[in-house]
Amino acid sequence: MQSVRTAAQKQIAQSITAAAATLVRYLFGLPFALGYYFSLSYFYQGEEIVGNAVFYRASTLAAIAQIFATVFLIKALTLRNFAVGTALVKTEALLTAVLGAVFFSAALSSIAYLSVFLGVLGVLIASNWKANWRDLVENESIKYGVGAGLGFALASLWIREASLSLDIPRLLSASTVLLYMVAIQTVLCLLFVAIRERMQLVLVLSRWKSCFFIGFTSLAGSVGWFTAMSLQDAAVVKTLGQIEFLVTLLITYLYFGEKITLKECLGIALVAVSVILLISTS
Repeated sequence: MQSVRTAAQKQIAQSITAAAATLVRYLFGLPFALGYYFSLSYFYQGEEIVGNAVFYRASTLAAIAQIFATVFLIKALTLRNFAVGTALVKTEALLTAVLGAVFFSAALSSIAYLSVFLGVLGVLIASNWKANWRDLVENESIKYGVGAGLGFALASLWIREASLSLDIPRLLSASTVLLYMVAIQTVLCLLFVAIRERMQLVLVLSRWKSCFFIGFTSLAGSVGWFTAMSLQDAAVVKTLGQIEFLVTLLITYLYFGEKITLKECLGIALVAVSVILLISTS
């Protein structure tokens, strides 16, 4: 679902701004989030949902981090081809492991640290980085791709923290966090676009069919992510989620008709190896 949504976002971003494309994900995903939440609430009748300080803090931070990550993701995809742009964003799995170890008391093994090194190396190769510090600072594909990965990594860790703070079944807690986040993200993005890019709202509404498709696939993917991260460590979930890249490659070749160079394939392969190593330590 996330691969399909990302492909659709890349396509619609050709006719609207990155901020408007980000708004589409949340605004048109909100009705589906409401439907999913109330369906589970009906199934789990009798469960009392009581918010707390940890829930509101972690959910709000996750919502903001995910907004910035989505904007960076769209910009990364417009700078590189679809597969390589997604590979850059996939640093989120490695960043989740590192941030989890440093700030969330999830220690890493020596093999896991090796996987981090290989992943970073793969990202630099895939983004065609030449070994000099100036390019590290100026290469926009690296900055946006890794920036998106960092945002999604932080969001994942905060989502898990928020969900575990609720003393209710995990399916219901995940849907509660999801609805709260999407609601906040819709309001923030709508205000930004209405104030800074008002004409973009007209363009978004004129493409409502594509927007609803993006909203549905985005929400469907988020249901999987949020529920999994409520059941297992975020780093483990993110590494398993790398199977998304196989679908991405198929979309790249079959739908967009884009080609990937040998150098880019090498970088992507190193990222894949790093993921396998990280999974082996779980």
